Amino acid sequence: MELRAKLYKLFLSVMLAGLGTASAWADGYADNTLTLQMIDELVAEEGFERDALLEVFGQAERKDSILKAIARPAEKTKPWHEYRQIFVTSKRTAKGLDFYQRHRATLERAEAEFGVPAEMITAVIGVETRYGENMGSFRVIDALSTLAFDYPPRSSFFSKELKHYLILTREQSMPAAEMLGSYAGAMGYGQFMPSSYRAYAVDFDGDDVIDIWNNPVDAIGSVANYFKRHGWRSGETVTMAATVSQNYQPELANDGLKPKLTVADFAAAGYTPAGAVPADAMATAMEFEGSEGLEHWLGLHNFYVITRYNHSAMYAMSVYQLSQELAHAQSAL
Repeated sequence: MELRAKLYKLFLSVMLAGLGTASAWADGYADNTLTLQMIDELVAEEGFERDALLEVFGQAERKDSILKAIARPAEKTKPWHEYRQIFVTSKRTAKGLDFYQRHRATLERAEAEFGVPAEMITAVIGVETRYGENMGSFRVIDALSTLAFDYPPRSSFFSKELKHYLILTREQSMPAAEMLGSYAGAMGYGQFMPSSYRAYAVDFDGDDVIDIWNNPVDAIGSVANYFKRHGWRSGETVTMAATVSQNYQPELANDGLKPKLTVADFAAAGYTPAGAVPADAMATAMEFEGSEGLEHWLGLHNFYVITRYNHSAMYAMSVYQLSQELAHAQSAL
């Protein structure tokens, strides 16, 4: 009996080894109805090989941690004074100054070519990944598959991003099942989503490869190009603190990110900018919960451009304020 048991265990181990690939596929997304529909579309519309896609999706895994993370973004769960403490810190400023110094020539070239201040480019990379220190630990294929197929509220968006990712990895000869990013599938120094990677990432060092994971030169140029393509206006004010009168109209604050009224309109409604801003400039009013009470700000066109990177006023304000800290630290050298 003992010999028979040993032989059975040996037989079982051999069978499991031989079925390793099939087991991995069974645990993945290859037999998911939505996956098969996407595969049909990619084969018909983009000329993919069906077996290659089945292999990639067979390796993709549903991650509950991703679903939990997307359900509690910091922009929606923290007041401004707590959110700010995550990104606008002396440590992040010091690291940003070091990044600025190491890549000064590239940052200044990007500023000259795209019109986006070097400190703004640096601040985006600082807020997104701590200057490349934390670019995400999730496999992008897991993140995008989980959100495309198991997160109904934004399934359409992430399905499109998943398609872009598969096209991107084919274009760039990247291993689709191995690339790492955020829980939402954002990638590289600047955390580009796949569609943004394909649309705005640039080969800024001229080596015929667009690499925002390992090449900070390409990453810097890509962030600058993203801002320019979204309408950044060189030399214009980004945002301005404001005071409010006793009878100001609070309902005008936080009413969307896109500017709808002029600075003059807001002045008539009780919002007075703390500095000189053209009266006819389009703006949006913002009210934040600060550590010492409510803060009021007017966001201008360039502030709106920052929100095209991440659709959050608190995110854009963090990027702006970190950029100002960096500019001040740089000028003090």
